[in-house]
Amino acid sequence: MIRTTLALAGLAVIVGAQAGRQSGVVKPDLRDTIKASIYADNWFVLYINGKQVAVDPIDFLPHNVVTLDILPEYPMTIAVMAMDNANPKTGCEYGTSIGDGGFILKFADGTVSNSTWRAKSFFTGPLDGDTTNPRIARSPVPTNWFAPSFDDSGWSNATEFSEQEVGPKKTFYDFDFKDAKFIWSKDLALDNTVIFRTRIEKPGWKPRWTTKPDLDISRPNGGKD
Repeated sequence: MIRTTLALAGLAVIVGAQAGRQSGVVKPDLRDTIKASIYADNWFVLYINGKQVAVDPIDFLPHNVVTLDILPEYPMTIAVMAMDNANPKTGCEYGTSIGDGGFILKFADGTVSNSTWRAKSFFTGPLDGDTTNPRIARSPVPTNWFAPSFDDSGWSNATEFSEQEVGPKKTFYDFDFKDAKFIWSKDLALDNTVIFRTRIEKPGWKPRWTTKPDLDISRPNGGKD
C-alpha cells in the first residue's frame, strides 16, 4: 500500500511537471537567486522593488551581518532604512554618549553600496553635539519611501566613510564586502535614522522564468480586514 501511494505521488509530480512544460510555465529556482550580505550599525530594514525582503533580527548588538538569497529582477530599486542606536528623546546612547552609524551592502551580482546612492536623514540629535541639554530634530518619513516610483531626486548623495571611521566589529570581516563602501548621511555621529535608495539597471535583462507569485505578501493576515 505504501509503495502504491508513493508511486502515485511520483506520477503526480511527473504529470505536473510535464503539464508545466506543455503550458510554457517556467518557474525560478535557486540557480536564479544571488547572495546578499548586509551590515548595519545598528539596525536596518531592506526593500527591493517595493517588497520587504530583510529585517535585521537584532535590535542593536552585536553588530551582525545579515545574509540571504534574493531573486533579482531588473531594473532593481533598493531602499533601506538604517538606524543608529539612539534614545528617541535625546539622540544619545547609553545615557549621554554620542554614537555613530554606518551601513554597507553587497550583492553577488556586483551591486554595492557607495556614494552613488541617495541618502536622507530623518532623525538627528543631540543637536550641536550638546549632551548636557540634548535636543533633537525629526522629519516625517514618507509613507512610500520604499516604492520604486518614489521621487528621491531632491535627496543628496550618500557619503562614504572608511572602515576606521565606522569601526565595524569582527563579524564584518567574516564576510565578503570587497568593493562595497560604508555609507551614511553627511553626519555619521548625529544623524540617527537615514534612508538610502538606489536603482540598479541591467539593459537587456530578461527573466529566465515566466511565472509571477500568486500569493499576496502585502497582506500577511490572509487578506482578512
